[in-house]
Amino acid sequence: MARFTLPRDVYHGKGSLEELKNIQGTRAIVVVGGGSMKRFGFLDKAVCLLQEAGMEVKLFEGVEPDPSVETVMKGAEVMKEFQPDVIVAMGGGSPIDAAKAMWAFYEYPETTFEDLIIPFNFPTLRQKAKFVAIPSTSGTATEVTAFSVITNYQTGVKYPLADFNITPDVAIVDPVIAETMPPKLVAHTGMDALTHAIEAYVSTLNCAFTDPLAIKAIEMVFDYLPDSYDGNMEAREQMHYAQCLAGMAFSNALLGIVHSMAHKTGAAFSTGHIPHGCANAIYLPYVIKYNAKDKTAEKRYAQIAKSLNLTGTTDKALVDALIDKINAYNVRLNIPKTLQEFGVNEDEFKEKVSKIAELAVGDACTGSNPRPITPAEMEKLLTCTYYGTPVTF
Repeated sequence: MARFTLPRDVYHGKGSLEELKNIQGTRAIVVVGGGSMKRFGFLDKAVCLLQEAGMEVKLFEGVEPDPSVETVMKGAEVMKEFQPDVIVAMGGGSPIDAAKAMWAFYEYPETTFEDLIIPFNFPTLRQKAKFVAIPSTSGTATEVTAFSVITNYQTGVKYPLADFNITPDVAIVDPVIAETMPPKLVAHTGMDALTHAIEAYVSTLNCAFTDPLAIKAIEMVFDYLPDSYDGNMEAREQMHYAQCLAGMAFSNALLGIVHSMAHKTGAAFSTGHIPHGCANAIYLPYVIKYNAKDKTAEKRYAQIAKSLNLTGTTDKALVDALIDKINAYNVRLNIPKTLQEFGVNEDEFKEKVSKIAELAVGDACTGSNPRPITPAEMEKLLTCTYYGTPVTF
């Protein structure tokens, strides 16, 4: 038996933020990030709409990119004091992910972070509050997923939390909010969405419910991402929907080792944080080459290539055409081809790659990857992504 879970309601289209005035509750806490939602007026509008719904509203501001365990615990304390019955998370993936974890600690103060990093080990939520998610970026799709990524900066490790309990109750996918993204963020989040959809399609847990969502998302990303990057707002709107479809697919089919690698390298190097979508974009072509040694995975990648009208007389040729197309998009979007090109120090990479490989193999996303991988193979794969060498094993 398999399970397919989505938010109860997904409101989409320009102006769908207005739906907040119909949310029922008495006290709402709004969790936001570093200030873009306030700068562009969306936070004030959300607060007014919640007040129009008859709610007392409290803000929790300043969630950092790649939210920390400390921020999560701080937010949970504020929730415990305020006792909201509605949690509204607004912004990029970071405030929404952080709010999901806060939600668990608010409802179950005795829970530990160590409890939550065990996949599908959350206590039953919605005892005190329901959850509304409003994304401002077009990539993470955390507004429709059962996932949250929280970083322990003391160890430099990102932990993907996974449980259907943290799938939001309501998602508001308003493309007007995504119009404010700068081009680099459009590129990174767009390639994150593409990675979600491709990994979901080849995952060992893919099914008849997730495949159509994944394929449609892939087609839409390839159709609309370059124009969205160039500032076309009609394309930006379609990308906002494409990433949401990708999220619906991967929340149920799960992911693979592109994400395992991105999770374990994002905060690992002193030369600078690697944005999650950028890391995914770098790793994706190498991982496809590795996974395609598995015949079932090769056939699935070939099906993706066919859906994009790529040409090739064999499955291998179609896979190579897909890799070439992804590489071309990375060039078009000014995304580095390797970790070395990104700026990761070579000596530090060599020093840390063995431990990173071990952690990546242990990541929650590795289990649904179509081809098994050992720490030694992961180290070789990461080394290919550093130097840009071909994946031949």
